[in-house]
Amino acid sequence: MMQGRNREMMATGALAPSADPAHSLRQAIEERLHDIDWTPDLGQDIGTTHWWRGMASFLFLCFAAFFMWSGISPVEAREAPMRPRDYQFARAQVIAPMAWGGDSGRRMAANDLVQPLAVAPERPRIELTATLGQGDSFTRLLERSGVGGGEAARIATMVSGAIALDDITPGTRFDIVLGRRAQTSQPRPLESLAFRARLDLRLEMARQGNALAMDRIAIAVDDTPLRIRGKVGGSLYRTARAAGVPPSIVQSYLRVIAGQISVSRDIRADDEFDIIVAHRRAETGEAEFGDLLYAGLVQGGRARLRMLPWTVEGNRQWFEASGVGQQRAGLAAPVSGRMTSPFGMRRHPILGYVRMHAGIDFGAPFGSPVYAVSDGRVDYAGYRGGYGRYVRIQHGGGLGTGYGHMSRIAVANGQNVRRGQVIGYVGTSGLSTGPHLHYELYRNGAPVNPLSARFQTRAILSGSDLAAFRARLNMLTALRPGGVTAPATPAAAAVPAAR
Repeated sequence: MMQGRNREMMATGALAPSADPAHSLRQAIEERLHDIDWTPDLGQDIGTTHWWRGMASFLFLCFAAFFMWSGISPVEAREAPMRPRDYQFARAQVIAPMAWGGDSGRRMAANDLVQPLAVAPERPRIELTATLGQGDSFTRLLERSGVGGGEAARIATMVSGAIALDDITPGTRFDIVLGRRAQTSQPRPLESLAFRARLDLRLEMARQGNALAMDRIAIAVDDTPLRIRGKVGGSLYRTARAAGVPPSIVQSYLRVIAGQISVSRDIRADDEFDIIVAHRRAETGEAEFGDLLYAGLVQGGRARLRMLPWTVEGNRQWFEASGVGQQRAGLAAPVSGRMTSPFGMRRHPILGYVRMHAGIDFGAPFGSPVYAVSDGRVDYAGYRGGYGRYVRIQHGGGLGTGYGHMSRIAVANGQNVRRGQVIGYVGTSGLSTGPHLHYELYRNGAPVNPLSARFQTRAILSGSDLAAFRARLNMLTALRPGGVTAPATPAAAAVPAAR
């Protein structure tokens, strides 16, 4: 009966766990291992059992990776051979540089029916345009364009007969045509050359047989000056530029009127600027600007400034309509050097006692030029005791200047001198310890500090110069804005250009 009961219990599963002890043990071990954390955080609970377990796992994995490392070796790649048909197709798709006859896109590739040429054919003519650069020369431009050296020299000689090569302005464009050459080792011959030599001249050169012939084409040019007027508005510079005045002319105009009035204080928005500039217009449409010929300013409907340039004794300056020139400040120093001794009492470097130093000293290299600080007449030029070689100049109005210790004198007694004229050279003559200039200023014969005065000079026109100046002024102011000349009297029409 017990055996029968056991069989019933086994049949119902009541004795299944105890029937297979190995299975139960394996299941218990798996559950135990599943609950173990083999990779704990080694930064926490240092020294505990599960920390040492994690350290063991870490070391085991490191040793396993080290012993299982097989190394790294490069992988060899071999180029897959292309079939001839594929190679020809790929070569037809290549984009090559233009110097190699570049092409792109699918096309017919070369095959066995194509035969290479022994000599590539050349273009019969080459047409090109070259531009003369800054610092470039006419001959180099031709040679750079492909003209032979000998032929370029002959062309330059022909062109120089019509215009000086140095007068060809940078930026000039040359239309060049080169012909066929007999051999590829020789330069191409020039077939034709054309360029604008000047505003009023165009040169064209063409080959006739074996020689070149040059044709000069004159271009009519109108030299009537251009007059531009307009209200100042918010900015005189911007308004004048908007009216078509070149930047250099506007700057010259501002410098001229700044010598008479204050540009920032005395010019108002409703004033009018009046500018006359040299202007040349060619019949082909080109134009070029020249120098500023007249600078005027109108305030309240009346001319406040009327300035005109004029040349007097080789010196070109601006004059008012009355014939009085602009004020010109004297030189700050009569020599290029630094001041080494000021005006006043000092111990003399040679005599050894204190006495009045009636001027200022400028240290400068031996032989440096000494300039007159203003216009005047030489009152004394020669050797004068401790001053050595000495020059004294009277400038009018009781003012005079003296220059001492020079090595050489370049003027004579009674000679008239201009501001900035060389009157001598720095030296060490007289009582001097080294090369320098002793400069003095006198007012009514008494020495004063040269730093306390600045010379102002004005040239005044008179006689025939004043008459010619006013005639020129009347002729220019007869121009209407835009360059149209108003009806002029015969006398005004015959007035020569400004000197």
